[in-house]
Amino acid sequence: MQDNLLTFKDTSVEQMQALLALALNVKKSPSDYRDALKGKSLVALFEKPSLRTRVSFDIGIQKLGGHLVYLDSQSNNLAGREDTKDMALNLSCWCDGIIARVFKHETLEELAEHASVPVVNALCDLYHPCQALADYLAMAEIFHDVKGRTMAYIGDGNNVTHSLLIVGALLGVNQVVVTPVGHEANPEIVALAKNLAQQTGASITELTDITKLVQADVIYTDTWLSMGDNTPLAQIKETFMPYQVNEALMQQCGAKYVMHCQPAHRDLEITSSLIDSPASLLMMQAENRMHAQNAILITLLGNYVN
Repeated sequence: MQDNLLTFKDTSVEQMQALLALALNVKKSPSDYRDALKGKSLVALFEKPSLRTRVSFDIGIQKLGGHLVYLDSQSNNLAGREDTKDMALNLSCWCDGIIARVFKHETLEELAEHASVPVVNALCDLYHPCQALADYLAMAEIFHDVKGRTMAYIGDGNNVTHSLLIVGALLGVNQVVVTPVGHEANPEIVALAKNLAQQTGASITELTDITKLVQADVIYTDTWLSMGDNTPLAQIKETFMPYQVNEALMQQCGAKYVMHCQPAHRDLEITSSLIDSPASLLMMQAENRMHAQNAILITLLGNYVN
């Protein structure tokens, strides 16, 4: 994982397995880690608002004995008031780590280039690595061993898709990405994930015809309404309604569980009844954001020694 967590693309199979195991243990035995960040102070820089990301980082860091200072965007972007470089240099004088939720991946890269403390990607336009680790933590709890399992991602190829592909490839999870034409995942990131998957024997398949999805252990979907997207709802529904995750789709591919990173728009990308059903892992995913992020922070700057 090196000194920062921006993408997971430079993480080895062994490192990813160890990180998942740590996240499982952090959740199982939280008291063992109550001083893991003792004496550490972190700063959260958020250009984009959040419920799950902000609260899970704040409370999670408290549970590890650390302290978080939250800075929201004063002018819609981190560089609006001063250069990102200068922000990174200044914050490095005081804090032990920077958690950034930003619009552009380039902002994270610039923060990481100039900061002398670890930088964690809490979401950008291309990746959402903390979410992906939390999601596979949920799968690991359900299936025990995720290797060889199949996740089908349905909907818009986006930052969550990209991180699921990378982390899943490193963990040996077979993945099927089903999107409308023109809404596919970034081809360069797909190619990267396929290359990583060669190490674990996992497969990655892309489809645009949802009727060709024949087998999955888990179906995953995300919002069709990205923050800041002004596309009319009627136009979005025309494109994406055939890709709605519902009971019929679950039956079609034999999936036993459904996942969504939230916020969810009930009866758009996923039916309300499915969200509230025993098949739903949504609240497990939400809870696991804290445990996964804590595992990342312990790995990057923790005092805990196994």
